[in-house]
Amino acid sequence: MQDLEKMLTRRTLLRGTFALGAVALLTPGVFAEELSHTPPLTEGPFYPDKLPLDTDNDLIIINNSLTPAIGEVTHLSGRITDASGSPIRNAMIEIWQCDAKQVYLHTSDSIPKDKQRDHNFQGYGRFQTASTGEYRFRTIKPVPYPGRPAPHIHFKVWKGNQELLTSQFFIAGFAGNRNDGIYRAVGDAVQRELVQTEFKPIKESKVGELAAHFDIVIGRTPRDND
Repeated sequence: MQDLEKMLTRRTLLRGTFALGAVALLTPGVFAEELSHTPPLTEGPFYPDKLPLDTDNDLIIINNSLTPAIGEVTHLSGRITDASGSPIRNAMIEIWQCDAKQVYLHTSDSIPKDKQRDHNFQGYGRFQTASTGEYRFRTIKPVPYPGRPAPHIHFKVWKGNQELLTSQFFIAGFAGNRNDGIYRAVGDAVQRELVQTEFKPIKESKVGELAAHFDIVIGRTPRDND
């Protein structure tokens, strides 16, 4: 019951492509693909050209460092499913984003700004899903930078050697979204809703941490869903 309640969120309802009318009710398997696919978006030029030594799902602390990254700490989580809502286990999700100083972990972006880059921010992380399809990261709330007025986090989903989806997601309601070319190219309002989420304060946190939940629906069926 709890899982059902989680599914009936505003984002999931918007993902629902429920057929209408008597035909929908009488057609066998009409709800087989009830979730809208997460739209693919460009990888962009700053996927790390050299992965960091630490590639875990905590981007705030590098290895055993005691100094955290600058930025609003965000606990990012969600589920990766197919269009029927079935979890995709053993999927690898990668995320990457610029640091709070607007610099990516990429040679062409880091070197000219090397003195500015936050060396305590990992910039990239990955996580492998278990049987529930869930993933978790600790990162920072994304920030805008010149040329991209919409703060965003890039992500890529793999199953084995098969790339299933490359996309980005945005902060819901952020004013700069409407001026961002990538965000505007997503499509209609419903499609844009599928690539954004809210960053909400965690009430119990004494240091102003945030939580963001972003479910990913893969439209391409993995060859092996074991």
